[in-house]
Amino acid sequence: MPSRSAPETSSVADDDPQEPSPDALRERLEAELQRLKVADVLVQTVFTISSLGYRSLGEETRDLDQARVAIEALRALVPVLKEAVPGDLTRDLDQLVANMQLAYAKAAA
Repeated sequence: MPSRSAPETSSVADDDPQEPSPDALRERLEAELQRLKVADVLVQTVFTISSLGYRSLGEETRDLDQARVAIEALRALVPVLKEAVPGDLTRDLDQLVANMQLAYAKAAA
């Protein structure tokens, strides 16, 4: 019968790694910012605005003024992204705006 060895134990120091220094954190942040692209931030912004806009169209949280602001913001941002993102994403973003406009018209009726 094979023997079972005792499980390895770890010290408290292994479970609680040291927090990085402020300089190390700043260097990490700078490295992340160098990799970040404006188009990436705008795409994320579009998805955030659409989520808020759709929430504003819900029966319990309806706020047509906020939904209208969301639609107008999307109509301004999506064309800016057309040259910066792949065509399939552009198509999806255009569809997102159209769907939100339809949902707005239905909610306003």
